[in-house]
Amino acid sequence: MTVAPIAPVQGVLPTSYVGGTSAAAGTDGSAFATSLTGAVDNLQQLQSTSNQLAVSAVTGNLDDIHNATLAATRAQVTLELMSTMRNKGVDAFNEIMRMQA
Repeated sequence: MTVAPIAPVQGVLPTSYVGGTSAAAGTDGSAFATSLTGAVDNLQQLQSTSNQLAVSAVTGNLDDIHNATLAATRAQVTLELMSTMRNKGVDAFNEIMRMQA
């Protein structure tokens, strides 16, 4: 029985380090504002879809009530999430103001 030679363990190569100065370039809040604007637009679209399906359900033009229920629930959960995000943002702002005083 022949035994294959064991290859030596290679050293771990260092990864590239991202310094703190380059990460500070995008801290003007524009990325957060863009994502928040997109979330609000998404919420408005979900609420619009929910309203359209609700009107279709009331008028009898909707074949599957399941779609209207899902759209309404999706819009409600998204609204609750946006409300929580707003509240957390206001709490963070108030905490920062308390630290500066």
